[in-house]
Amino acid sequence: MTRPAPVTFTAFDADAAAAHDGILAVIVPADGKLSQVARRVNRLTRGAVERATASPAWEKLSDGDLMDLAFPANAAASAVAVLRLPDRPDRDVAMRAGAALARLRGTRAVLLAAGKHRAAADVTLGLVLRDYDFTDHKTGDKPGDPAAVTVAVSKPDEATTTFDAHRAAAEGVFLTRDLVNAPANVLTPVTFAERLDSLRDLGVDVEVLEEDELERLGMHTLLAVGQGSAMPSKVVVMQWNGGGDEKPLALIGKGVTFDTGGISLKPGAGMEDMTMDMGGAGTVAGAMHAVATRRARANVVALVGLVENMPDGLAQRPGDVVTSMKGDTVEVINTDAEGRLVLCDVMWYAQDRFAPAGMIDLATLTGAIIVGLGHENAGVFSNDDALCDAFLAAAKAEGEGAWRMPLGAAYDKLLKSRVADMKNVGGRAAGSITAAQFLQRFVKDDTPWIHLDIAGVASVAKGTDLSPAGATGWGVRALDRLIADRFENAG
Repeated sequence: MTRPAPVTFTAFDADAAAAHDGILAVIVPADGKLSQVARRVNRLTRGAVERATASPAWEKLSDGDLMDLAFPANAAASAVAVLRLPDRPDRDVAMRAGAALARLRGTRAVLLAAGKHRAAADVTLGLVLRDYDFTDHKTGDKPGDPAAVTVAVSKPDEATTTFDAHRAAAEGVFLTRDLVNAPANVLTPVTFAERLDSLRDLGVDVEVLEEDELERLGMHTLLAVGQGSAMPSKVVVMQWNGGGDEKPLALIGKGVTFDTGGISLKPGAGMEDMTMDMGGAGTVAGAMHAVATRRARANVVALVGLVENMPDGLAQRPGDVVTSMKGDTVEVINTDAEGRLVLCDVMWYAQDRFAPAGMIDLATLTGAIIVGLGHENAGVFSNDDALCDAFLAAAKAEGEGAWRMPLGAAYDKLLKSRVADMKNVGGRAAGSITAAQFLQRFVKDDTPWIHLDIAGVASVAKGTDLSPAGATGWGVRALDRLIADRFENAG
C-alpha cells in the first residue's frame, strides 16, 4: 500500500530552519502582514518574504496559491514557498494551499513554519493528500519513501493529536486510490479479497463468502454477472466493532474488477478505464481502513460484491431472467447494467444479517450521472432526509462534491417488465434515477438508505486539487466524518 508522507509537528527552531535543505514554507495573508514565525523566516532569508509579498505578483495570487522563491540567500533551502492564506481560511482553501505545496516540492522535504495559524492541520492534510503517485507497475528507478514533512507550530502536541485523525483518513484514501488504479489482471476478485484480508491487522473481522455459499444464499443476480468469467465471484464482509451493542452502519460497495459490458459489449475506445468499475468497493475498503486506524467508537460493517463481467460463452444474455436473494425476478435487458445486479443481492444480505441502523451503497453505476453532474459531484439518492442531510454535511465539510437527486414512484414505470418483476434498465431517460429506483426495491421499509453514484468522481482524467490524474479516493473522508459525527457513541 502506498503510504502518505510522514508528518511531524514540532516547535519552530531558527537554526533548524536555516539548515533545512528542502522547501521552507511560510503562511502570509493577502495584506502581507507577517506573523511572528513569518518574521523570523523573513529575517532568516534577509527580507525575501517581505519583498515577495510587496510585489505586484503577490497581488495577482488568490487565497490558496503560493509564491516560489528559489534559492533564498542565507538559508540552505532550495526554495522558500510563501503560501497566501487568511488567518481563518475556508477549509478547502487551506487544503488547496497544501496541495500547491505538494506539487512544488516533488521529492524534497518540507518544513512548514505555521506558528499559531489555525489551519495548519488542514494545510498539512492537503499536502499529504496531493502527494500521491501510483508507481506499482513502473520499472527503472523507483521512488523511495516520501520525504518528510515537518510542521513548526506553537502547540506541537495538540497539533499531533488533531492530525492523527486526518492521517487515518489519508491512509484510507491512499488505499482506495491504490485499489482503483490497479489494473484488472492484477486486481481480480481473488486478489481483491486477499487485499481486504489484510484489514485483519487493524482489528477488522474479515469473512470471504465463496460461490457455493453465495449460491446457497440465493445471490443469483450477483452470480449471473460473473458467470462468464474464469474468475470466481466473491462477497467480502468486514466488521469493525467499536460501538458496543449499537446497530451497525452498513457500507455496500460495487466491486466489478473489470467491466467489458458482457454480451452487451462496450465500445473498445476507453474500455481500459473499466479497471475502475470497482470504485465503490475500493471506497468502502478505504473507509474501513480509516475507521479501524483511528479506533472509531462505532460499529461499521462493510460488504463488497467482487465480480468480473466478461462476454464468455457462459455469460448471461440480454433477455435472461434471474432471481435475486430477495426473491424478486429481474429481466436482464442490458448486461452492461450489471452493477445494480451485484448491489441488490449484497444489500439484501446486509439487511437480513445485520439489521443495520443505516445503509449506504457506493457504485460507479451510471454514465448518466456524469452527464448530469460532470466530475464535480457524486449523485446522492436517499429515502431518509436525516441520514442524507448528515452525509451531505460531512461531504461539504470535507470538500467532496455531492448533490442530492430525486427519487419517485413515477420512475418505477420505466422498470416494468413483461416477463419478470422488473427490468434492470429503464431506457436512456433519467438513467441514474431509474438505477437508484431499482436499488430502492431492495431496501427494507425500516432501513435508512443512501445510494451514491460515484461514476464521475471515483477516477478523473486530469486530476483534482487534491489528487493527481486517476483514482481520487472520493468519499473516504466524507464517510469517515459521517461515522464520527453521527454514529460514534450513538445512544
